Amino acid sequence: MSASMAPSSSAPGLPAHWRRPLALLVLTLLALLLLYRETATAMVAIWLRSDTYAHGILVLPIVLWLVWRQRHRLAGLVPEPSPTAVVLMLGAALLWLLGDLVAVNAATQLALTLLLVLAVPAVLGWQVAWALLFPLSFMFFAVPIGDFMMPRLMEWTADFTVLALRMSGIPVYREGQQFVIPSGHWSVVEACSGIRYLIASVTVGALFAYLNYRSARRRALFVLVSILVPIVANWLRAYIIVMLGHYSGNTIATGVDHLIYGWLFFGIVIMLMFAIGARWSEPSPDMKQPLVATGGAAGRFRPAVLLALLLVVLAPHGVVWALEHAQNQAPPQLALGGLHGGWQAAERPSPDWKPAFQNPSAELFQGAVKDGQPVGLYIGYYRSQNAERKLVSSSNQLVIYSDKDWAEVGAGMASAPWPGGAVPVRQAELRSSLVGSAGAVRLLAWQVYWVNGRLVAGDAMAKVQGALSRLLGRGDDSAVLVVYTPVGEDGTRAQEALAAFIQANGQAIEASLQQTRQR
Repeated sequence: MSASMAPSSSAPGLPAHWRRPLALLVLTLLALLLLYRETATAMVAIWLRSDTYAHGILVLPIVLWLVWRQRHRLAGLVPEPSPTAVVLMLGAALLWLLGDLVAVNAATQLALTLLLVLAVPAVLGWQVAWALLFPLSFMFFAVPIGDFMMPRLMEWTADFTVLALRMSGIPVYREGQQFVIPSGHWSVVEACSGIRYLIASVTVGALFAYLNYRSARRRALFVLVSILVPIVANWLRAYIIVMLGHYSGNTIATGVDHLIYGWLFFGIVIMLMFAIGARWSEPSPDMKQPLVATGGAAGRFRPAVLLALLLVVLAPHGVVWALEHAQNQAPPQLALGGLHGGWQAAERPSPDWKPAFQNPSAELFQGAVKDGQPVGLYIGYYRSQNAERKLVSSSNQLVIYSDKDWAEVGAGMASAPWPGGAVPVRQAELRSSLVGSAGAVRLLAWQVYWVNGRLVAGDAMAKVQGALSRLLGRGDDSAVLVVYTPVGEDGTRAQEALAAFIQANGQAIEASLQQTRQR
């Protein structure tokens, strides 16, 4: 690189060799946000309404500050578009397309962030991107993702709390995420999972490690600590709150102060973590010393690379437009013919319960009885899926965690004897009323998805089949099937009843779904 292209660290203004590349980068980022504005606005909406992901509002200002902090170091590098980064952007665009086809917000938002990050090496080159590795990586904290960890975190919290209570000499009766102690009933709900503590700790912990350490080992160790500490702290928080409620006769730590005590305890723990971590801080590098370009970078313009970048970011929207115009937009008409195998139509069991699947395009309820054993059938049919209406979602469950009348107290897998062969299904035991109540109603439920003409049990496979169906031009029609029956003293009879109902009526159910799809 010639001396004329390497401005001194004290040179005022923007170096000449940076002006056009930087302008192109700004235009590229603005174009991406404009083209993918629905995804971007969805991210912002989550930041504004969710306490768990409210930190996302601060991520972009922090990233801009981190980049500005290195402006003198970057001045010594020579920007040059990278075709390799454009190829990687093609993969991110494909991820966005697949996520959009099956309305997976996490996938589309992750893909948009990846596109924004990869735009830097695509326009400015890999030397610049490597110098900005942490600021670019920090961008991913803006993606509101992490709800998938909530069930496991809730389970761990319940396990620890119950174990600690028993070790404290307090008798506990537990079912699922609910338990009873002599002073009252307690439930581990979403707010008790500690997900917001965990995400906040990791976000701030990563920034703290980057600013205070230069050693990769120390940075990784502190980030690991910032993951483990909030998890364990949340377990202790839950145990302390139950103990406070127990010994106070449920006069404290049971209302709003429940959350106040939680954040207060978390704040103290995190402050201690940072105070201890600061003892091993390392000196910061000289931010006014320019980096030296390597490899003889020439700073070429490469318009072909930028044209390829434009085609890459436009292509997914063209595919979506074509598929949407081929989609059947008519409201589905869902109907089931007569019952078979000796089953008679009857009132469905426990009519006050229904699967918590949100905003289906059509629903069907069917009750049946044979030999005194009632069975219920629920079909939630989805067409023209989007962010508000989609088959697979974290909010679509047999019972939501906040339901005060029903709870899921057991889950597993079973094999359902469909006419075409055995099909794995999700099995769950549901209970009404309060835990431990003698009059509680129990249901055994089997759940399976019907997607692209196939029956699948897992959420991930349902998404894959849905994306494949749309890419093949078959539309996005899909459904959730739930069959359920009361559980008496003999749980085996309930399973036999569900198996018998499916074996006799499974073919008719699938035929009904196929007819609905073709209408």
